[in-house]
This record gives sequence, C-alpha cells and structure tokens, in this order.
Amino acid sequence: MGVGHSSLSSCSVDSLCITAFIAQPKTSSFSNSNRQKPLFPTKKQSPFAVLKIGTLNCARVAGEMEIEKGIAAAGKPIVDRHGIDDGWIQKIVYDALVWSSLHGLVVGDRNDQRSGKLPGVGMVHAPIALLPTSFPESHWKQACELAPIFNELIDRVSLDGKFLQDSLARTKKVDAFTSRLLDIHSKILEMNKKEEIRLGLHRSDYMLDEKTKLLLQIEFNTISSSFAGLGCLVTDLHRTLLNDYGEALGLDSKRIPGNTATGQFAEALAKAWTEYNNPRAVAMIVVQTEERNMYDQHWLCTLGITYNVRTIRKTLAEIDSEGQLLPDGTFLVGGQAVAVVYFRAGYAPTDYPSEAEWRARLLMEQSSAIKCPSISYHLAGTKKIQQELAKPNVLERFLESKEDIAKLRKCFAGLWSLVDADITKKAIEKPELFVMKPQREGGGNNIYGDDVKETLLRLQKEGSEEDAAYILMQRIFPAVSPTFLIRDGICHKDHAISELGVYSAYLRNKESVIMNDQCGYLMRTKVSSSNEGGVAAGFAVLDSIYLT
Repeated sequence: MGVGHSSLSSCSVDSLCITAFIAQPKTSSFSNSNRQKPLFPTKKQSPFAVLKIGTLNCARVAGEMEIEKGIAAAGKPIVDRHGIDDGWIQKIVYDALVWSSLHGLVVGDRNDQRSGKLPGVGMVHAPIALLPTSFPESHWKQACELAPIFNELIDRVSLDGKFLQDSLARTKKVDAFTSRLLDIHSKILEMNKKEEIRLGLHRSDYMLDEKTKLLLQIEFNTISSSFAGLGCLVTDLHRTLLNDYGEALGLDSKRIPGNTATGQFAEALAKAWTEYNNPRAVAMIVVQTEERNMYDQHWLCTLGITYNVRTIRKTLAEIDSEGQLLPDGTFLVGGQAVAVVYFRAGYAPTDYPSEAEWRARLLMEQSSAIKCPSISYHLAGTKKIQQELAKPNVLERFLESKEDIAKLRKCFAGLWSLVDADITKKAIEKPELFVMKPQREGGGNNIYGDDVKETLLRLQKEGSEEDAAYILMQRIFPAVSPTFLIRDGICHKDHAISELGVYSAYLRNKESVIMNDQCGYLMRTKVSSSNEGGVAAGFAVLDSIYLT
C-alpha cells in the first residue's frame, strides 16, 4: 500500500486440504437472531463470564440481503472516534485481542527467530484496526464491478507475448530482475508452449481520492495476492465487535460487507485441479524459506468443505532439488505429480538468491502444471504494463466493449513513462504530486516527495537508461480520519488513510471461462504520515469496511 501504491505477499501447508464454502452456505454466527448470548462479555459481565466461540463465517453470506437491509435501516453516521470513552476502548481492545487469539487472526512474531519456520511458535495477533473504516457504498460497488473486467483484460494481455516483450524492452536493459523474468517468458514463447488452462488469483488496489471523489486504481496484483485468509477474519472480528458494542457506539454490524475471499480462492484452486484431470496429482504452494504470514496462507487450505485435494509446500530451492520434468510435460516434485502451482513467493529479487531458484522457476513454466500465475500473468501485472495500458487506444487492443473500457479508464490514475519530458519537468517542480515506482512487489519500494525530485535530477544528469526501471504515477490523496490501530497488543489513535483491495479469481480452459468472479476484499489502513503501507512490510494494519 502507500499513497499511490500497495503490495503484500506470502503462503504455507503440508498435506492439508484445499477447501471452500460453496456446497452449503453456513448460517451466520453474527446475526443477532442466531446468538442467544454475546460472543464477548457486555459491560455488566466479567471478562470471562461468557466465552461462547461462534462458528467462523467467511462464507458467501446470505449476508448480501443483510447488508442491504442494514444500509437502508441505519440512520446514524459512523461513530465519531474522537468521542469514544477510553474505558470502552480498552474493553473493546481486550475483546478484539482475545477473539484474534482464539480464531487464528495471527502472524509470526518478528522477535522470535523460529516464528517464520515452525507453525504455532512465536505467534502474535495480526496488526488490526479496532473498528471498520467507513467507505461509500457506490464506490464499493464500482470496485466489485471492475473485478471481472480486469480479470479478462489481464488474461488477454498475457496472451500477447509481443506486447509484453516490447513494452518491457527498455526496462529489461536496466532491471536485472525483470530481465530474468523476460528471459523465461522468451523461452516459453520459443517453445510455442500454450497455457490452455489459465488461473489467476488477483487483487486490485484502490484509493478514494478526497478532492475528486474518484475511485483510483493503485495497482493490479497478479502474483501472491496475500491476506485473503486474515482479511476474512478481520471482517468477522469487526462484525462480532459491532454485534456486542454496536448499539452503544451507534454502529450496525450489517453494514460490514461479507468477505468471501478465502472460500472463493480455494474454490478456484480446486476447480483448476479438477480441470487438470489427474486425481493423484497435488497442488503445490511455492513459499519463502521463512514466512511469518504463514497463517494467512494456511486458512486458504483448511476452511470449509473439503475438496480432497492434497497440497504440498515447497521453496524454490526445494523445487530445484526435487523437481523433475517428464517428456509429456508432467511435473514431479518428490515423485508426486503437480497439477497446480500456487506462488506465494517468487515475486521479488530476494526470492532468487542463487541460480537454483531461477532453474526451478523455468522448470515449472516449461511443465504442463497450471501456474498461478504463469510467467505471462506475472509480467502482465508489472507497473510498466499498468502504465502502458493507460495510454490512449491501448485498451482497445484487448477489449471490445466500449462500456467496459470506459469503466476501466474511469479508475485509472495518471500514469507516465519517464521519457515524457513534460511530466518529468512537472514532477521535479512539484514532486509531492507524484510517486516513482520501480518494477517491484512487496511494499517499501516506491519513491516519494523530495526523493522524487532528487532521483529525477540524478537520472537526467547521468543520462543513462536507468529511467526505464521506473514509472511515474499521480499521487492519490484519500481522506484522513482518526482511527484506532492495534499492533503488538498496544492500541493508539492516529490520523489514518485507507486502501481497498478487491480480490478476484479467473479460471479458463481453452475457450471456456469456468470462473470470473469478484472474491471478497481487503482493507488496509495506515498512519497518514507514512508513505508506504504494506501490512507484511510493517507499515499498515488489516481493516474492514463500513458501508455508508
């Protein structure tokens, strides 16, 4: 995240099951009619008087009707956070921390060296907002409607190898990481290998610009779109807290949209596995050697109705040593055929410390396994491609519907190449209005403020082609509001801004589109004085939305 950027990462599993919520929707445990006692104590009860743990509900809630009713019925604006009594805050914080501990809303503790390797060791609650952030219903619906259009666009861009190679040609000369990815892509093109079954688990990130009231896209993530698991839990946490405290706070839990990300991502993976048509094959999750966000990844593989798909967890180095490509394209790891490869690593240069990791990436791309994402999907999600798609008449190369094209263009922020002399001049004069972005994921990579000016002047002075490693983006200024942020058990109030990420899944087998759905959401909130905003990178907290 960041004022103009966001991106997170991660994943994990052994022989667990990929599962989802599609067979039978579970009854919501957050409806007042279904709860005889509050999940947490009311102000008249002792802290441990009632600890009735409700069933986790991250499903496709019949809650859409609940939400509509709640929006129509609610007459009060979202609570004035300046006026909440400190005693109430302490009580809600306590209950939020208990709920997080009981329901797996946790991450590895950075202070424990083993927390990224051993599950259950060194856990701490995930950084969270105490209460949901208000967000206009009209812009929420707009973001949801854009999801399947962006899915289709990315799929079509991924099939145009020449467009990808040409668009990134200058970047390749100065960015070693992008160059290696393009080399793999070139080899796949030379093989004339076609990905007939294509799977994308995506997240499109937006900010609501305060001045223009426009919903503007920050980026489209095609690899390792993280926090689907923990994002669902934050939604459930906030609904639970508002069921218990909402009346006193003037807030209605029904105005928090249901979050289906975990179930639908699992559904997409399971459907891809089915399309591969080898019941003995496994789904493989590609992970980093140390992963403090492993619990977010495990939720994807353990919730809901079991699909009986066995999953394995491997690092790129392990894949290099254990992987084998058969003549018919079958990919084996440790002697097991792999149907689906789901990347929760491989998006950053640090994921490739040696040639072994690059060999593993190429081997997977050469195989018949379904990659999520394939190398072409990965490249289609780069910042440079985002900037190229924003140019006049480029969307028309990939989409036929004028209505869809207009919807996409409406959410595009200003995006420019550094070869644009006029824009570069403006960015030097007013650097606070721009963000410089390299071709990187994971947070903490962008350039802001006076650093934009200094970097542009340096590049001009050197006269090198290093400018091709970056794009310029309009800086988005969302509304600032007081928010309660909880990290490491400590709650503090600060002025904050938020970024909405909308998940989506796309699955296609040749000409048949099997799945093209919006799949829940992720709200991230950070202190307004911070430029960057990734949760995993330590800048932001997980949040949910309160429709207004």
